[in-house]
Amino acid sequence: MKKSSMKLKGKLRTYFCWPLILTILLVVMNVCLYFYQVVSGIVFSMFVVIYFLVALTSYLRNKPGFTDELVNFATQYGTVQKQLLNEFEIPYALVDYSARFLWVNKQFTKITGKDKSYHKSVMTIFPTLTKEILQRSEAVETVNLTLNDRYYRVSMKRIYFDTMLPDSTMVEMDGGDEYLTALYLFDETELYSSIREKEEQQLVAGLVYIDNYDEALNSIEDVKQSLLVALIDRKVNKYFTEIDALVRKIEKDKYFVVFRKKYLEKLKENRFNIIEDVKTVKVGNEMAVTLSIGVGVNGSSYTQNYEYARMAIDLALGRGGDQVVLRDGEEVSYYGGKTQQVERNTRVKARVKAHALREIIESREHVVIMGHSISDVDALGAAIGVYCAARVLGKKAQIVLNEVTSSLRPLVELFSEEKGYPADLFIKSEEAVMITNENTLVMVVDVNRPSYTECPELLKRSSTICVFDHHRQGSEVIENPVLSYVEPYASSACEMIAEVLQYFSENIKLAACEADCIYAGVLIDTNNFMTKTGVRTFEAAAYLRRAGAEVTRVRKLLRNDLAAYKARAEAVRHAVVYRNSFAISICPADNLESPTIVGAQAANELLNIIGIKASFVLTEYHEKIYVSSRSIDEINVQLIMERLGGGGHLNVAGAQLTDCSVMRAKCIIQDTIDEMIKAGDIKE
Repeated sequence: MKKSSMKLKGKLRTYFCWPLILTILLVVMNVCLYFYQVVSGIVFSMFVVIYFLVALTSYLRNKPGFTDELVNFATQYGTVQKQLLNEFEIPYALVDYSARFLWVNKQFTKITGKDKSYHKSVMTIFPTLTKEILQRSEAVETVNLTLNDRYYRVSMKRIYFDTMLPDSTMVEMDGGDEYLTALYLFDETELYSSIREKEEQQLVAGLVYIDNYDEALNSIEDVKQSLLVALIDRKVNKYFTEIDALVRKIEKDKYFVVFRKKYLEKLKENRFNIIEDVKTVKVGNEMAVTLSIGVGVNGSSYTQNYEYARMAIDLALGRGGDQVVLRDGEEVSYYGGKTQQVERNTRVKARVKAHALREIIESREHVVIMGHSISDVDALGAAIGVYCAARVLGKKAQIVLNEVTSSLRPLVELFSEEKGYPADLFIKSEEAVMITNENTLVMVVDVNRPSYTECPELLKRSSTICVFDHHRQGSEVIENPVLSYVEPYASSACEMIAEVLQYFSENIKLAACEADCIYAGVLIDTNNFMTKTGVRTFEAAAYLRRAGAEVTRVRKLLRNDLAAYKARAEAVRHAVVYRNSFAISICPADNLESPTIVGAQAANELLNIIGIKASFVLTEYHEKIYVSSRSIDEINVQLIMERLGGGGHLNVAGAQLTDCSVMRAKCIIQDTIDEMIKAGDIKE
């Protein structure tokens, strides 16, 4: 800094200029003296001139010396400050605008090994502390970084040149826009270790259920049943005691587990391989034993962790079992779920749900039934079945149907006013919102996600909600239903409704068209009884056949028009085989009333090709990309669709993508397949 750039100001400048200012007062006195005596005035004038010359000479000669003394004092004062800063216990460094070191103190040198002669970039020591971070607009910022296995909190403060002496009353400094940055390093290794240890010591609650306990025991001889139970107990206890967990058997097929959070990452890394290991238990049982596990963590209390575990196990069972659901606060993760759900031959649950549904309908004046948006045959058939149940009890029931597609039109026309059905049997969402109140039963069929329903607003207008669905549940569910019947092993919602109708009332009788509609739903969702069919599927079909369903009549109702048939053929013709196992195609939506249904049919057709393990058909409709995925038995397409925000079953699943082109959606599917193959979730 040049001396010429330093100027006196304030009180110091006034003090030095005061002798010169006094000259003005003497001049005034001299003028007044001339009025009394001229000779005295002349003498006094000479004195004033001499005084002014002496004062001016003294000011000009002493100012440089005084400013030098000020500089020397400031230098000595700064040296003292610099010495104190150099001995400062906190590591300190000064860097310039280009993120290069200007000066460091002893503590900084001690932890980094770099002394005052080191003038390289900050990133040579702290790679994460980039120039962009140092040049952000914030005047003060804090970042966390590691060095030599220790954790530091770095506090950065800007020092502008024009604010170095903001309160000075003696010196004015010419400044600029550039600045320096002061770095303070605070060693928080011990604090971080304490926080991490506290985090690791948190308790995690877990519930372990045997999915098919009774079925597995019934499949072996009585003398071997205790051996099977003992082997399962040993597997479960050994797996969890290896992580120092507390395992308690609370029922014959249920376990309660508590362990520390530090071991949770280990379980996640091996993807809870207990669910695969327990399947190897064989003592003559034809049916493999499967487990469902619910884990709750990061709750505000031990009780909340248990509640998280309970909600997680409910979700695991609702998704068909044989999997682990981890609830971490509001986040939900899934592991396993790669095998087909076990069908339960008992109808006790269907009978209980039928009686519960009857009581609920009897207590309400009005029933509003809705399925998912862009309704299909299964949703319509299930809705018709619920309508029949409400009719038996003398309750008015209406079905929310916003769009009647070409595939639904032949079925909807069966329930016209001319054929004896109410004119307002089918209503739009707007009308449904107007007539729904707290005394209305909202019946949701063939869907369990509120955002996928025909009219999500209805779920907010009524507190009496029932859900009947056969899709596996995800993290988004309808909250607080008074009755929830979600069975992933069922082939279709129509199969579930057909079972319930058998126990609903002795007086219930289905018209031929009603039986046809419900039977059509079973037929479509099972792809002509080739997908997800079990004993109860055929029993439901037999009941509908006795009620008047006619196979030939249903087949005529489900025929496609020529445009839909051509679109399906085009989708199959232009399919691309990815990784020699996955067929991916795009279904044209032009001139089609139900392009999503045609896409689903095309996905079924692609499975008939040798070597194809899973098929994916993309359809662009209503500014969304609808993905229909199908498989036979080797690939769990539901896991793939869940990655895209969708869901479904092991062999039948789907998803909806928004703000995305068809080609981009195709790339997303391919990338998802690659990621899951790499992670071991699916096999080629």
